[in-house]
Amino acid sequence: MADLSPVPLAAIAGFVCALMFSAIPVGPINLTILNEGSRRGFAWALLIGLGAATMDCIYCAISFTGFTSFFDHGIVKALMQVFSVVFLIFLGCKYLFAQTVNVPTKLDVASEKLGARLDEKLHPHSAYMTGFVRVLGNLGVLLTWIVLTGTLVAHEWVADQISAKAACVAGVLLGTILWFLILSFGVSRGHGKFSTKTLLRLQHVSGICLVLAGVFDGITVAWELTKHKI
Repeated sequence: MADLSPVPLAAIAGFVCALMFSAIPVGPINLTILNEGSRRGFAWALLIGLGAATMDCIYCAISFTGFTSFFDHGIVKALMQVFSVVFLIFLGCKYLFAQTVNVPTKLDVASEKLGARLDEKLHPHSAYMTGFVRVLGNLGVLLTWIVLTGTLVAHEWVADQISAKAACVAGVLLGTILWFLILSFGVSRGHGKFSTKTLLRLQHVSGICLVLAGVFDGITVAWELTKHKI
């Protein structure tokens, strides 16, 4: 990975982050696809996912343009690297030990109110706009991308270049679409077998992956700090 040029590295980083975090938390979009896909089929479910993926990329791009430069300097960069370890392990444990598909957060109430207002004003009727508006009203998605993009920049997985950031956003788009493609196909072909229990198991597996990623990230950060004698 370290031998890759900035653009491919950024694209891979965005792809992996999107693929991992599209599945967790298993929130409104995944549940919407689960419900709608079983009733209306693969195409309808996939269009919901494409709308969600579009808004995900917009939030990712906003995070890059508005916040990441703050995380690329001195002590802030080091603190962000440490924070990313804590964030991954905390989030992993949260979803690993979850008892329900919807893991409640403090942002849920605010997001539900905002989502209801957007539904009233925009009246999304198509599958694509349903997915787009659901993510638009989810404040947790924007907050997650702020943390993720800050982490990617702090670890130098995404260089402070327009081309690298654009490649990362493209990777996010591909990773998000791939996940929703898999989910839509599974729901439409599962005939009820792709239930909330299946998503809950997937959430637990993803929680384990996040914890392992956090531990690996922590070892990497510790090694870097030791090497630079910080």
